[in-house]
Amino acid sequence: MASSLPSSSSSLPKADDEAASNQEIYDQLREVVSTYPAAPRLSGIGRPYVRHPDGWYAFTPGVLNAMVIKRHLEARDTDVLLATFPKSGTTWLKALLFVALHRNADGRDRLAAHSPHQLVPFLEAQVFTNGRIPDLSSLPAPRLLMTHVPSVPLPESVAASGCKVVYLCRDPKDCLVSLWYFWKGLAPAPWDLGEAFRQFCDGVSLFGPFWEHALGYWRWHLERPAQVLFLTYEELAADTLGQLRRLAAFVGRPFTAEEREAGVDRGIVDACAMESLAGLEVNRSGKADMAELSVPNSVFFRRGVVGDWKNHLTPEMARRLDEITESKFRGSGLVLPRATTHLKI
Repeated sequence: MASSLPSSSSSLPKADDEAASNQEIYDQLREVVSTYPAAPRLSGIGRPYVRHPDGWYAFTPGVLNAMVIKRHLEARDTDVLLATFPKSGTTWLKALLFVALHRNADGRDRLAAHSPHQLVPFLEAQVFTNGRIPDLSSLPAPRLLMTHVPSVPLPESVAASGCKVVYLCRDPKDCLVSLWYFWKGLAPAPWDLGEAFRQFCDGVSLFGPFWEHALGYWRWHLERPAQVLFLTYEELAADTLGQLRRLAAFVGRPFTAEEREAGVDRGIVDACAMESLAGLEVNRSGKADMAELSVPNSVFFRRGVVGDWKNHLTPEMARRLDEITESKFRGSGLVLPRATTHLKI
């Protein structure tokens, strides 16, 4: 059965010499990261992005931790790696796959007591962070891993092992609006939507640019469709049950005819719906430690609808994002669904 990853220092005991050695690795890489160019600060948060030589942006801890992961994570062929650009349906995907993989045990009970980000913590923000290089070898298969890191900086063992990779992509207009609300929920000062829009269009966003992030996983999917599944948020919202069945089959745990007849898959869809997750006490009042931030779980839940950008972006903003998307994706074969109505999760 899949197991949640360790996400706190108390769950990662180390001898003093090992901890010192790990800290030395982080300190050495921190010096390297300090030489990378800085991008404009995220307004309200007051923290500058750092641009990695591969062309993506993150705060210093994110870049540093991704580099540690690349060197020290050993993927296995039984692993399942979830990957998303931030605010593309990450919390929902974590919940769906965690419960699907634990459906013969206590998956739904654990979902009721723990945030999806506790059950499936981020590798770069909760597992490999704060001087920790955990030993994940004792976790039972299949290990359910999660990352926002682009495809290029991932450890070579991910591709070489043949482990399953699930990528969830979202309309960049909805993604931008969701990102804006997320940072607003954490920022001590206001963040103007126009400024957020300009930064997003310029590619300056967490683990962005958005388009290069999506294209990296899309091309990997084209090269290895049996290893990499490329799914869109809009597809998941329009047919959650069908896509859950597709996901379960892809990771090697298809629902049996008996399970379908008993409504096991439908029960998972209901338990992981936005309204269900947002209503849980752990998600109303709990917090998740993300590198240097303590993030209220409630910030991860807002509306969960397709097309909400229409309530926030001007027609000119929407047109500009569509033009960039068409230009960036031209010739790749990647076409994102365009919603004409709001579809609730």
